[in-house]
Amino acid sequence: MASGTIRYWAAAKAAAGTAEEPYDAADLAEALAAARRRHADSAEFDRVLARCAFLVDGAQVGRREHASVALTEGGTVEVLPPFAGGAR
Repeated sequence: MASGTIRYWAAAKAAAGTAEEPYDAADLAEALAAARRRHADSAEFDRVLARCAFLVDGAQVGRREHASVALTEGGTVEVLPPFAGGAR
């Protein structure tokens, strides 16, 4: 089990109601499950989280199974929702 920080950005930050919070988990799947439990009162949180990309200690998670992404002591999980942009 490792302890670190989850940082929320943009819509994820709004849905969580905080910019960051601690994690105590061995892998990304455990950390996200705990975050979902903490924010169970926010219907928007789970919906936003399902669309997010994740960085763990600066490395993209991509399509890897979240249970296969080990977390480190003092590490950081960045929760990045899709960003809009471009010309219209």
